[in-house]
Amino acid sequence: MTPLSDRLLGHATRALPRYTSYPTALAFQPATDDADLRRWLGDIQSHDTLSIYVHIPFCERLCWYCGCHTSVPNGYARVARFLDQLKREIDLWGDALPAHAGTAHLHFGGGSPNSLNTDDFTGLLALLAGRFRLRPGAEVAVELDPGTLDGDFARGLGAAGVTRASLGVQTFDLEVQRLVNRIQPSEQVATAVQALRGGGIDAINFDMMYGLPGQTPENVTASMETALTLEPDRVALFGYAHVPWMKKHQAVIRDADLADGSGRWTQAEAAEAVLAAHGYVRIGMDHYARPGDSMAARLAEGSLHRNFQGYTDDPSAVLIGLGPSAISSLPYAYAQNRLRVDDWTADIAAGQLPVGRQLETTSDDRLRRAVIERLMCDLQVDVGAVCLDHGREVSALDPAIKAARALQADGLCRIDGRRLRIPHAMGRLVRVVAACFDNRSITAPKRHSAAV
Repeated sequence: MTPLSDRLLGHATRALPRYTSYPTALAFQPATDDADLRRWLGDIQSHDTLSIYVHIPFCERLCWYCGCHTSVPNGYARVARFLDQLKREIDLWGDALPAHAGTAHLHFGGGSPNSLNTDDFTGLLALLAGRFRLRPGAEVAVELDPGTLDGDFARGLGAAGVTRASLGVQTFDLEVQRLVNRIQPSEQVATAVQALRGGGIDAINFDMMYGLPGQTPENVTASMETALTLEPDRVALFGYAHVPWMKKHQAVIRDADLADGSGRWTQAEAAEAVLAAHGYVRIGMDHYARPGDSMAARLAEGSLHRNFQGYTDDPSAVLIGLGPSAISSLPYAYAQNRLRVDDWTADIAAGQLPVGRQLETTSDDRLRRAVIERLMCDLQVDVGAVCLDHGREVSALDPAIKAARALQADGLCRIDGRRLRIPHAMGRLVRVVAACFDNRSITAPKRHSAAV
């Protein structure tokens, strides 16, 4: 394990963006209507494939650690009304999009998509597949809460067209589960995995966490060992972000039950040690995959990508976000749907794409985005080569390289000319290096999570 010095602790506790986009969502500006968005859609080319993200803003239970845009519907009538509006939004986008090459990746997130019933989920997937022309061999992924997952729903996903399932496991420690209001015994998760595989879904992801109340290196290690007995293809290891000023329900989590920065680092190291011992390849700062997985192959090829769902092997240059709060990434712009369901519904009823915030990117934004993405994915980048690829002088980002040089003494990176490399042991701190290339940095310690 890598020891955490006082200087490294200072970096690990910095509040920084996760760089799932650049510029980050904090730079987005209010939108008055959908005119700009419709204009930006014109930049999509007929050969461009689409990636579609569908946000389902409901969960059957509220987990106290959650930072997602979700709520408990308290009955299915509210979910059904939401689905009616979502179908209308799908039609608005379908009519607004120019000719394209179809959809290569369809992802259901939330919230918990399994808050829908089986028939509604199957019908929604079929509607999306037809309206956005799902390509042969496209990946269809769905995020699931294993603690509320119905067996028939799980077994039916494969027949509906789902090819990958991601289970929010987080921890198997029963005391930690109690402290975050997410009770799901290991037998329940194992049953869910068995049902999914029995229904024809072979690709299984687990989300695991460190930094939750009551977690220690020992119970994090035990949870990861239990998780790997179920043989997931990919594991995402996220650090809990304690932001009760933004997510009021997190106030029930006591500060006294949370590890400090050094403790969080040790927990993350303990989890990674288990993954490494079982042969998983680390992807960027917090994902892990089996060597034969397509994401590991993309990493080896240098063609891994990062979007609002995290690390991905999806190569699509266009991401369309559906549902409240969902973000679309277009060739030269970003657009985020309205956050409140009522506002989102009102726009749809008026025949408008429900954009609430947006940003048109500059050529400098796109240059910096390319450098940051390669750093986040590959832990290395030839900055000069990226500058030339973008039609800029090889020295265009030299001030950012100079800022990164200040991190060399602490071992966060190695710089040779204009080539940057982050040592494997420092991969968890890649955001610190990436921030050197962020010239739209918005100091927001109460909005960003700690680097570790």
